[in-house]
Amino acid sequence: MQAAPPVRATAIPSFTDALRAVESLLMSSGQRTARRNAWTSVLEDRRRAKDRVEAQRVLEQTATAMRLRAPAATESPRG
Repeated sequence: MQAAPPVRATAIPSFTDALRAVESLLMSSGQRTARRNAWTSVLEDRRRAKDRVEAQRVLEQTATAMRLRAPAATESPRG
């Protein structure tokens, strides 16, 4: 009876790892840098858009609060 050969455990790369490996083979470093910069720009644009939405909400709330505190235009002054 022969002994079973030793079992080697090799990690199977994830799909993302495989894509990154192919990308590194096919694209030069300049293209990778450009893609990374483009993605960073997308993330920054999303952050600015979120900030604009928040600022608009605060301005609308402030305007509503100011209207509620201001005296009504139809009231006549006493005295």
